[in-house]
Amino acid sequence: MDRAGLDRLFDMSGRVVIVTGGTRGIGLALAEGFVASGASVVVASRKADACQRAAEHLRGLGGTAIGVPTHMGDVDQLQRLVDRTVEEFGAIDVVVNNAANALAQPLGAFTTDAWAKSFDVNLRGPVFLVQQALPFLRRPTAAVLNVVSVGAFIFSPDVAMYAAGKAALMSFTRSMAAAFAPLGVRVNALAPGSVDTDMVRGNPVEFQDLLAGASFQKRIASPDEMVGPALLLCSDAGSFITGQVLIADGGMTPR
Repeated sequence: MDRAGLDRLFDMSGRVVIVTGGTRGIGLALAEGFVASGASVVVASRKADACQRAAEHLRGLGGTAIGVPTHMGDVDQLQRLVDRTVEEFGAIDVVVNNAANALAQPLGAFTTDAWAKSFDVNLRGPVFLVQQALPFLRRPTAAVLNVVSVGAFIFSPDVAMYAAGKAALMSFTRSMAAAFAPLGVRVNALAPGSVDTDMVRGNPVEFQDLLAGASFQKRIASPDEMVGPALLLCSDAGSFITGQVLIADGGMTPR
């Protein structure tokens, strides 16, 4: 393979990518990466002003982007996200389920409201978004990327609902991959470790230091470090990868 062929592997020109939770943190970094690779990007999050700012930012980078306010816990809004994307761009090539709710309650003290809020956003929303986007996913470039967490692999008593939702989404990733392979749709998951996002920065400094020390690399990742793994799983570079979970955690999980 020559350089031009290598470049084509990661070229997303002409493709349409939905990124939920795409206005900050990992989601915004992924949206920037997809725009840089030539894709048109639809960023979704709960707040309309954040969606507008993110879309303007991506257009300022030279990309094509729109923002669609969407609450992942509202199935009707998921349908509107799909409809708006198809209305604007005619099809969907990639769905990135990145939005998450890190609601924390201690084991033994869960409330039913918190349970519903956590699993509606972290599990039901991503599964139903894929289901609603499925008829519009353009083959053979169709791909789904579910952003899970290393919390799906390790004990996480302080965020047990979040971790359980991510573990369930990982299971759905594998089942979707098997079910959708005959349709020409690849489905994979990305499991980040500790990443420098609002979710992590919201913890005490001592806990952030603990997170950094838990990986072999002894640090917390930049959101930009999730772009390469995501592009691999969503572009032609990953054309023979489906049903997999790529762990990008600096060596936290092997411990």
